[in-house]
Amino acid sequence: MMPMSLTTLRRASRVALCLFALTCAAHAVRADEPAGVSWSALSPPQQQVLHSFEERWSQLPPDRQAALANGSGRWLAMTPEQRSQAQDRFQRWHALPPAQREQMRERWRQFRALPPEQQQRIRQHFDRFRALPPERREQLRDRWRQMTPEQRQNLRERARPHHGHD
Repeated sequence: MMPMSLTTLRRASRVALCLFALTCAAHAVRADEPAGVSWSALSPPQQQVLHSFEERWSQLPPDRQAALANGSGRWLAMTPEQRSQAQDRFQRWHALPPAQREQMRERWRQFRALPPEQQQRIRQHFDRFRALPPERREQLRDRWRQMTPEQRQNLRERARPHHGHD
């Protein structure tokens, strides 16, 4: 294996920190306990990404080991652009106040508790929203912010599927 440059080592350390933070968030959401992953079971590229965990790997909970191993695999499969976007998302997440991060974790738990069909519908709506021009997205956000709680609830109810009419 080739030695890493200082820049690569720093980037890998930031990646490992990012993966660690993401797995901490995932750990708060996970209900199941997957089996742990031994350090030797990781591929050399995974070990390189996770090198800052090597000393304490065996002390990590099994679910955190599994999540880090999975996250490092996803990281290695990303393009440089996707990695940059992931780092940006992590930095934005890390900059959020703890209360806002907890609110987002709770929303994620609620989303994961929905039936798969509802999750799919939400993903489709989000994809359509994301495909809109930035100006239109901002208009919709402004409109949402100006609604009363009752108006928002009415909109949510209209957006729900009508069983028997699908």
